[in-house]
Amino acid sequence: MVKVLSGLVILLLISIAAARLVQLQEASQPSLDGLLVSATISPTPESKNTPITTRPLSRAPTPSSSVTTTIPYKSKVLISGVPFTVQAPTGDWKDARFQEGCEEASSLMAVYWAKNLSLNRDKALAEIIAMAAYQQEKWGEARDTSTHDTALRIISGYFNFGSYEIKEDMSLNDMKNELLNGHLLIIPANGRALKNPHFTAPGPDRHMIVVRGYDDNTGTFITNDPGIREGELYTYPQQLFYDAIRDYPSGFNLPIEGDKKIMIVIKKS
Repeated sequence: MVKVLSGLVILLLISIAAARLVQLQEASQPSLDGLLVSATISPTPESKNTPITTRPLSRAPTPSSSVTTTIPYKSKVLISGVPFTVQAPTGDWKDARFQEGCEEASSLMAVYWAKNLSLNRDKALAEIIAMAAYQQEKWGEARDTSTHDTALRIISGYFNFGSYEIKEDMSLNDMKNELLNGHLLIIPANGRALKNPHFTAPGPDRHMIVVRGYDDNTGTFITNDPGIREGELYTYPQQLFYDAIRDYPSGFNLPIEGDKKIMIVIKKS
């Protein structure tokens, strides 16, 4: 009997020890559930059932067309290929269409240059007559056209040409920068202030001229002046020419107020 009890006690102790050993082993290992929880990535509320979208790469801003490219300074610029005509191609200065035709002649030279067209006396004569008739029919007057109206009525209206800008309050250097960029200028001026010895005295008090270059070595602007037969490549002192710039109103011999600086910038089409 004693031996039987001793055996039972020994078995009981062995069972307790085994159970304890199992508890210690389980305690020393992480639970499988814990491992699964730590490995699970919970979706964010935004990503649930939401399609994935991509964002385009950022790009550097594209320069606008109004940005002027910087060109190294040159002491002399002369735009080539600019045709010339005097505003009275046949010398008939008594005809008001020619006597007052500096706006038409200047526009003609500039637009023909921009379009790479050739010009001779007969073409110039026909075009100036046609421009005067066009303005007379549309606006009832063809004499003494302001800078804005020269652009609107002749360059845009008659020639249907749009590659130009009107710039106001420009400096002398602004003019040279446009020429440096290869653009022609159409300039209104007080012709009497130009002191051109070829003008019939005292000279026109309202005049329009094409400027096609400058020469800092001689301090001059290079022009095509339609008011004189000698006008092709005619030069004026830069400061004298700039000081003479003055807009005038549309309409024959209307009073001129102020000395507004303004120009039409013509670009190749």
